[in-house]
Amino acid sequence: MKKSKKPIGIVDGKFYPCPNSPNCVSTQATIEKHKIDPIQYTGSLSEAKDNIIQLIRSLKRSKIITDKENYIHVEFRTALFKFVDDVEFLFDDSEKNIHFRSRARLGYSDMGVNRKRMDTIRDKFNNF
Repeated sequence: MKKSKKPIGIVDGKFYPCPNSPNCVSTQATIEKHKIDPIQYTGSLSEAKDNIIQLIRSLKRSKIITDKENYIHVEFRTALFKFVDDVEFLFDDSEKNIHFRSRARLGYSDMGVNRKRMDTIRDKFNNF
């Protein structure tokens, strides 16, 4: 029996909520342990999106799965065990925010990997 994929995508303008496990962060989370600040941008949505795509392509073991007008889904694989983390970006041009959700597909704890990755992406984006 094939394991089902964890929910990915946008429902009513929001990401699926993080599970109770500590292997997920989201800018839309209401629970403190999962909450993380969005990436802010100036300029146009297309410029911000182009910068995120360029940044993602510069990171090792990343693969863009979905690229829509204001939404991107990326898979990141860990180096050693090849575990997959799903990262989603949602662009809110009215607020000039890039919301994101990063979650390990398997396991319970990710040892803070998803939070570290997203902090790194935010830092790199801000220094673009």
